[in-house]
Amino acid sequence: MIVTTTERIAHHEIVETLGTAFGVVVRARGIGGDIMASLKGLVGGEVTQYTQMIEDARRQAMDRMTANAHAMGGDAIIMMRFDSGDVGQNMSEIVAYGTVVRLKRVSSS
Repeated sequence: MIVTTTERIAHHEIVETLGTAFGVVVRARGIGGDIMASLKGLVGGEVTQYTQMIEDARRQAMDRMTANAHAMGGDAIIMMRFDSGDVGQNMSEIVAYGTVVRLKRVSSS
């Protein structure tokens, strides 16, 4: 499945728009991560535990979005975006979403 942040895909024509697909992940930060982040906040630098958590959550959200698009019968997701927010005091929500389309390959001549 093609996933892109653009509205067009080179050498393809959009023949049908099927709707919006999304994938949602909510992750809780552990107490150990919060303690490490607090210590890192004192000296500065990247909080690698949180970076890894967010990267994993984005991948999982994209996988769920792609599965949703497959179930809808799509060939591609265009205008893909991420959104994030806090849920409660120690949880983060990651949403991947985009427009599911069917494509037709066109000649590049």
